Amino acid sequence: MPKQNRGPYILAAGAAAQLLTGIPAAWGVFQQPVMQGYGFSRGQAMLGFAVLVAAYGVGCAVGGLLQDARGPRFAGLWGTALLAGGFFAAAFVPPANAALFLVVYSLPAGLGSAFLAPAVLACAQKWYQDKKGWATGVAGVAMGLSGAFFTVFVKGVGGAWGIRVCFAALGVVMLVVCGVGALILQDPPPKPQRGKPQPGPDFDYKQMLRTPQYKLCVAAVALSAPAVLLFSPEIFKIATERGLPESAAPYSIVLGSAASAAGRMLLPALSDKLGRKPVLYAVYLGLAAGSVWFAFAGQWWVLAAYAVLTFFYSGGAAVQPSFNTDLFGLPHAGVNYGFIALGMSGGSILSYIGAQALPLAARHWLAGGCAAAGLVCVSLVKPVENG
Repeated sequence: MPKQNRGPYILAAGAAAQLLTGIPAAWGVFQQPVMQGYGFSRGQAMLGFAVLVAAYGVGCAVGGLLQDARGPRFAGLWGTALLAGGFFAAAFVPPANAALFLVVYSLPAGLGSAFLAPAVLACAQKWYQDKKGWATGVAGVAMGLSGAFFTVFVKGVGGAWGIRVCFAALGVVMLVVCGVGALILQDPPPKPQRGKPQPGPDFDYKQMLRTPQYKLCVAAVALSAPAVLLFSPEIFKIATERGLPESAAPYSIVLGSAASAAGRMLLPALSDKLGRKPVLYAVYLGLAAGSVWFAFAGQWWVLAAYAVLTFFYSGGAAVQPSFNTDLFGLPHAGVNYGFIALGMSGGSILSYIGAQALPLAARHWLAGGCAAAGLVCVSLVKPVENG
């Protein structure tokens, strides 16, 4: 098969890998089984989630550097090894040892997921340079469906044999699926130049880090996180406390997963037509309005409000890589996206502190205020001039 025709295979491989990397959005289904299976407190389980997301943000930068230097396949295979290895190791952590759980599970699983992300997203954009938003959405839609997949898997395997067996089984699935997907990844061959080359931005990460646009983008990414991460670990508990039947609470993650997938597909494609900034404005307005609605939602409306938040949060996360390449260029897309994703680490830390320090009502207002501040950051981003 000629390399020029490999675009659909790249998208399919990326989607397969992304299906197993959306752990942060699905942590609500892991939270209670981890507390019960390992004897962790609520705070310890939430810390495991926060460290995983923080490691994801840092790992995107490291994985981007690796992808830039050695290609998407190399970075993807290392990501697969770390991700699957973290799940295998978690199966053997003794009870009541939260520190070991953080070291052998949260850190490698977060890093592994992150190594795969820039490899997949940058590779997809390079194959579809004229439809970067659409390509990012197709590759990322599977990450949005992760919540539904993990809900079914954890409830089925974990419910029957316990969370340790579930972690080990997920390690096997990740090793096979992500490994095969990573092997398929490769950058397209360079296009022959015809006439005068088209000018465009071409910033490496060192140049990008010095720009105010980078700082604003990182801040915006961090400020988008609390709208979902403040609540996703405890969404089952929140749903039941708001009057939803306990048997129906898992649907919060399934519906949130479907909304996440829709956001990752629709918003990047829309940004190809309307522009990145108008769609990002809608994202942050949606997060702010959804946070206010979520504060007052009860019973089945909890599911709808949470779905609105996951739709805009995931959609914004899928638009951001294309926004980055518009600003800083495509040649260093993987590593540049990785450094932008450091905002996720900041957002994770902010969300963990907020979840521990604030009552639920105050968390809703923190989420809404952060989304409004993120909107301001995006509005201040101007095109970058080379040199």
